[in-house]
Amino acid sequence: MRITWVTRSFLDYRIPVYKEINRLCNNQLTVIYFADVVPERCKEKLCSILGNRAVGLSGEIRIGGKRVENQSFANQGGLRIPLRPGLIKKVRKTKPDIILSDGFFQWTYAALVNNAIWKTPHLMLYERTPHTEREVTKTRVYARKIAAKFITAISCNGSLTKEYLLQFGYPAKRLYMGNMAADSSGLQKAILEVNEQQLSRLKGKYKIKGPVLLYVGQIIPRKGIMELLFVWKDFEKENPLPQLVLLGDGEQFEEANGFIKNNNIKNVHLPGKVNYSEVAQFYAMADVFLIPTLEDNWSLVVPEAMACGLPIICSGYNGCWPELVKKGNGWVFDPLHTDEFKNTLQTVCKDKDRWKKMGENSLEIIKDFTPEKISQRIYETCLKVTHE
Repeated sequence: MRITWVTRSFLDYRIPVYKEINRLCNNQLTVIYFADVVPERCKEKLCSILGNRAVGLSGEIRIGGKRVENQSFANQGGLRIPLRPGLIKKVRKTKPDIILSDGFFQWTYAALVNNAIWKTPHLMLYERTPHTEREVTKTRVYARKIAAKFITAISCNGSLTKEYLLQFGYPAKRLYMGNMAADSSGLQKAILEVNEQQLSRLKGKYKIKGPVLLYVGQIIPRKGIMELLFVWKDFEKENPLPQLVLLGDGEQFEEANGFIKNNNIKNVHLPGKVNYSEVAQFYAMADVFLIPTLEDNWSLVVPEAMACGLPIICSGYNGCWPELVKKGNGWVFDPLHTDEFKNTLQTVCKDKDRWKKMGENSLEIIKDFTPEKISQRIYETCLKVTHE
């Protein structure tokens, strides 16, 4: 089966998925992407797998809206469609049996046109949820309804994505589950190599004593960091032992640092951005992983933390929680409700004796979300769609 995947951009976590799907379809996968935005390391990795079937294209025309950074909330800046001259022809030349696309407004128009004119089956991989689309404009919805006529089937990130698409009116019989996976095997191996001396040195560097709650990600408004610190300043007065480590950088870093100093918060540490080689040490040092995001489709750091054997404290505004975070391995809370947030942190501390078992449960749950398992689901969906 010849599969052509049109994706405007991708990062490292997609590489194992491309590799496995290419294996499953007998080395007949082509990935077409926008070379101007994909990091060089990712281009090199993809080329090592696909050779000349890794097709990077430059040059793009953007129609409507304004540029919005990835750190922004969803549906900001108006409807903006990126077009690449010659993309439709380039896709057609690969003679695909099926075309895969990512989302409604990336380079998906090439797959839509191929389906509309040549009836090539089109499988879209989609990740938005009712929460991320809470402020979607009527214009966007109308454009999506038109596009949906030329999408043969959609693979949903999880149950919340499916919920949104059903609300949107997409037929349930054309919805399939599962397309997001984190490349966590390398992180797992790195953690096993972390020794006690390294952990002791790391804790000493940041003067960390007591159990560690870890956050890894950007320090930006969308991630709920200031909401977390507002709750933590009162929480630590009653619970002086737990340590909070916020690993990352971003536009709110200085604001967060100032808030910590101004409120004399003692047990919060801001290491800033560190080399990727050091990240494993922080995961190895952690006892629990915390993500207070105000909006995320599917936080990849959650399956990464689970692969490291950690229990998860997860915001209910994170699209991954129904599948990944359950009573057996974590807690789900509303970061915008201060009392609920604080009570959740207190419950986590009371459950300390369960942390080890909950971490083990995380390891079991995440086995169903490896790149290999997700690739198999996508490939099986391709087979079903092309034989309908």
